[in-house]
Amino acid sequence: MARIIIADDHPLFRGALCQAVTKLWPDAQLVETKTVAEANAAAKAGPADLLLLDLHMEDSDGLTALLDFRHEFPALPVVVVSASEDSRVVSACQSLGASGFIPKSVNLDVMRQALAQIRDGDVWFDIEATESEDNTALFDKLASLTPAQRRILNLVSQGMLNKQIAYRMEISEATVKAHITAIFRKLGVVNRTQAVLVAKQLDIEEPEVKSA
Repeated sequence: MARIIIADDHPLFRGALCQAVTKLWPDAQLVETKTVAEANAAAKAGPADLLLLDLHMEDSDGLTALLDFRHEFPALPVVVVSASEDSRVVSACQSLGASGFIPKSVNLDVMRQALAQIRDGDVWFDIEATESEDNTALFDKLASLTPAQRRILNLVSQGMLNKQIAYRMEISEATVKAHITAIFRKLGVVNRTQAVLVAKQLDIEEPEVKSA
């Protein structure tokens, strides 16, 4: 029996995803979650065949959630389902290892077509994404960071000093310095300002929801 995790904080859209999934996996066990933390706990609770991931939830931070799932559960196919339809976002999802990108604007038939293709082992990206080699290389560098390094980079982006980061993460200041040195090396930067500018590439502005 397939086990599929649906992570989206909008109940109506979770319902639409459940409807699309059950057409393809009639006997699937569906696990509905509304935060990244709940989705992570569901993935840890047992083997899953697919994760449908919204980029904008209460505790999500753009593409960071996708990176975390790809690192922690490398065998779990992750399909991004998002209202962010910018080609840069789609390309970033491809570079960071997503199995697909399904815009929330598509109808149920297209959604089922996309899921069927992914179920059969292929990938599916609805929007033609063209990204420069420089940006692709940048996302590859970000993907090379460990979860701890990404958390430290996020705290650096918030303006925290090494001492504050060490306190927040309950590690020594020397460990923080070692991580930051590794972050600079992996990103190909020489200071915090440059590192923060690279980290901003993971941020995605949530699009406005247009009323019908």
